[in-house]
Amino acid sequence: MKRAILAFTLLATAVVTASPEPPRPLAIEPFRQAVAGITVTSRSFGPNQAIPSRFADYGEKISPELSWTGVPSSAKSLVVLAEDPDAKEPTPFVHWVLYNLPTSFSTLPESVPGTPRLPEFGGALQGRSSRGTTGYFGPRPPKGEPEHHYHFEVVALDTMLSLDPGATPTKLLAALNGHVVGTGELIGLYRAP
Repeated sequence: MKRAILAFTLLATAVVTASPEPPRPLAIEPFRQAVAGITVTSRSFGPNQAIPSRFADYGEKISPELSWTGVPSSAKSLVVLAEDPDAKEPTPFVHWVLYNLPTSFSTLPESVPGTPRLPEFGGALQGRSSRGTTGYFGPRPPKGEPEHHYHFEVVALDTMLSLDPGATPTKLLAALNGHVVGTGELIGLYRAP
């Protein structure tokens, strides 16, 4: 009886003290800097709150409204990325790549067109998501999985990027090297309906 109680106690202790799975890194992680923190907000959803289905691939498939403050005066352009580090493959799954947005912009409205060139946004360009499509690709975690964390990131650069429209996330991240002067993010949560 004593052995059974001891075995149960050891098993319960192992379960309680088991460390959770470490968070998966974001693609932008190497470029985060403590200086020049940018504050990112949205009227579409709050920090660490549920993203409404209309912004998901299961819903209307439109991009949410994003606003930001705190862009350093040395910035020449902005990049907007949306990433899901909870995706199994590829990790992280990049949902949105928008770059060469002029620093005169401090907001993006809902439903940014999915075109590679955005003349209405100062000539900003859009790249490809991990799905291979241009423009915003809304959350689409597999059904039955716990909610995923979607990181909407604004990155300030000291240059305009020499990338063609439709750049891949890999090409964009390579081009950021040595040019990031500020970063910020807003995290939203989404679970498949």
